Amino acid sequence: MKYNNIIGLAAGLLLFLNYSCHPKQSGPTGQKENSPKEVAVKKEHQVFEWRGENRSGVYQDQGLLKSWPAEGPQLVWEYEGVGNGYGSPVFTNDKMYIQGEVDDLACLFAFNEDGSLLWKKDFGKEWVENWNGSRSAPTIVDDLVYVTSGLGNIYCFNRITGEKKWSIDMIKDLHGKFPLFGFSEAVIIEDEKVFCTPGGKDTNVVALNRFTSEIIWVSKGAGERPGYNQPQIIKLKDRNILVNFTAYQMLGHDTKTGELLWVHDQDNLKKEEHVLGKGDTHANTIIYEDGFIYYAEGDGNCGVKLKLSPDGKSISEVWRNKAFDSYMGGIVKLGDHLYGGGTAKPDFKSINAISGEIEKTLKIGAGSVIAADNMLYYYTLKGDVFLINADPINMEVVSKFKIVKGAKEHFAHPVIHDGKLYVRHGNFLQAFNIKK
Repeated sequence: MKYNNIIGLAAGLLLFLNYSCHPKQSGPTGQKENSPKEVAVKKEHQVFEWRGENRSGVYQDQGLLKSWPAEGPQLVWEYEGVGNGYGSPVFTNDKMYIQGEVDDLACLFAFNEDGSLLWKKDFGKEWVENWNGSRSAPTIVDDLVYVTSGLGNIYCFNRITGEKKWSIDMIKDLHGKFPLFGFSEAVIIEDEKVFCTPGGKDTNVVALNRFTSEIIWVSKGAGERPGYNQPQIIKLKDRNILVNFTAYQMLGHDTKTGELLWVHDQDNLKKEEHVLGKGDTHANTIIYEDGFIYYAEGDGNCGVKLKLSPDGKSISEVWRNKAFDSYMGGIVKLGDHLYGGGTAKPDFKSINAISGEIEKTLKIGAGSVIAADNMLYYYTLKGDVFLINADPINMEVVSKFKIVKGAKEHFAHPVIHDGKLYVRHGNFLQAFNIKK
C-alpha cells in the first residue's frame, strides 16, 4: 500500500489556500444550494447516526419484549446482498441506509423499512487490503447522507435520490495517513460543519463545510494517524468540543475555531513502541454526562473517567480500570453504571461509574453492546445474541439466539428501531420483531 507523505507545513498551508478558493456548488439558477446563510435560518437539524441518539448506544424504543422464545425473536425480514462489511444500518424516520463492499466498490444502499431496496450508489473503491468491506456507518442530516470508505473517500449524497453532491479524498486532498486497517470514521456533524480525521502531520483533524466540502479549519492535533474512532461532540454553555482519538491520543477541539483545548495520552505503551498496528485502535465513542467523560479503549488506557472543567479547557483523571477493556464493541451508560465487553478476558461487565469498580461479570464472550427499555443487547464475536437484564449487581442472561446466516466476522453493532432488532452479518441483514 502506498502512503501519501505530503505532510509538511507548507503543504498544509497550500492545501488550505487551495480549498479556500474552491468553487461552491450551485443550483440550476446559479444560487448556492444549502448555503451557510440558509443553515443559520434552520434552528435544528434532524440527525440520524452511528449508535443512535447522541451516539450513545441507548435506543429510545419502549414496550419491548423482556424475554424471547427459545428459537429467538420472530424474523420479520432479511436481505442478502448488502455487500461485505461491518458497518451498522442507520435509520431516518422512514428509511434505512447501510454501506457495503461489492466487487471492490464502496456502496451505499437505501431501503424502505420493509427491507425493499430503493437504490444503490457506489462511491469509488473500497478497502480490500485486509478484513475487506465497509467499516463505517452513514451519518444523515435532513436530506443529506455522508459516508466514508476504508480508503478515505468522503461522499455526500442526497438521501432521497442518491444524487452525489460532493466528494473529498482524505489521502490525496487532505494529505492524510492510512491506519493499518483503513479509515473507519463515521463523520460527525455540527451546524454547517462536518468533521473528519485524515491523520496528517499538519492536517490531523479537519472541519469542512458540509454543503460544499470547503475547508473551515485545520488542526495539527497530535500529528498522528487516525485511531479508528467514532467521534463525539460535547455541548457546553459557552463552547462545543469535538472529542476523538488518534493513534495514541484523545483530542479535544473547539468545534467553532479548531483550537486544540487539551490532549489526553494513551500511555499504556512507551513512545518507542508506537508502531503501526500496535496499541493504536480506539474505536469506541466516548460518553459525556454531567461534567464527566467516560471511555473504554482496550488497546489504550482501558476504562477511564475524566472530569471536564466547566469551560471545557482542561480535563483531570478521576479513575482508571485496566479490566474494563472493551476493544471495539462500544459501551453504554444506564444510571450510575457502565456496561461493555471484555477483551483480555472475553466477558461482559457492569462497572460502577462513580467508583470505577467492576460489579458483575458474565462469561459469555467478547462482543458489541446496545441498550433499550432497560434491557441490554449483546452480540458476540461468535454470533450469539444475548438479552440481559440491566441490573448491575444481579445481571444475568434472560434469553439468547444465534445468527446463522451471513459470513465472516460478527463485528457489526446491532441496532434497534421501531420495535425491531437489526443484525448485520457480512452480506446478510436481518430484522427481528422485539416488540411486545
